[in-house]
Order: sequence, then C-alpha cells, then structure tokens
Amino acid sequence: MVTGFVLASVLGTLWAWIVWIIIGGLAGAIADRLVQGDQLGILGNIIVGIIGGLLGGAILGALGITVSGIFWTFVTALLGAIILLVIVKAVTGGRGLGGKRPTA
Repeated sequence: MVTGFVLASVLGTLWAWIVWIIIGGLAGAIADRLVQGDQLGILGNIIVGIIGGLLGGAILGALGITVSGIFWTFVTALLGAIILLVIVKAVTGGRGLGGKRPTA
C-alpha cells in the first residue's frame, strides 16, 4: 500500500515537472520571439518560461488573482516571460539575453 502511494507521488511529481517544462518552453519561445527576435535556444526558452511563470504567478498573487487550468497557466507564464525579458533588455541596454547569431 505504501509503495503504491510513493510510486504515485513520484510519478505525479514527474508529470508536473514535464508539464512545467513544456509550458515554460513554449511560453519562453514565444516571449523570446516577441521581445528579442529569437535569440535564446531551447534550454534558454525553458528557463525563461519557467522563471516567467513564477514571476507572473507572483504578480497575479500580489494582485489577488488566482488562475487554474493549463491555458491560464500558459498565459501567466507567457506574460511573466515577456515582463522578464523586457526588464532584462532594459537593464542590459537593449542587448537582452542570449547570443545566438544569425547564420549567413
């Protein structure tokens, strides 16, 4: 009985991480494309999307707004990632994040 509970808990946590990575990657990729013109790679998009989700969730939480469901989680991560990239771009003097160079 205990083994089944532990296994379900681990698999549930693993599933949550996979969903966070997918949503974060998509949100980060769209935010990167909108703000910087696609300068981050896959890993950068995932990191920016996850941090953006945390930032967006913190902002909405401070405003007393709660979201639920995958769609609103994605929207929160996207808006947070956009805010994050705009702040980084302002701090770095317009340089932004990433260093992906266009191929000629």
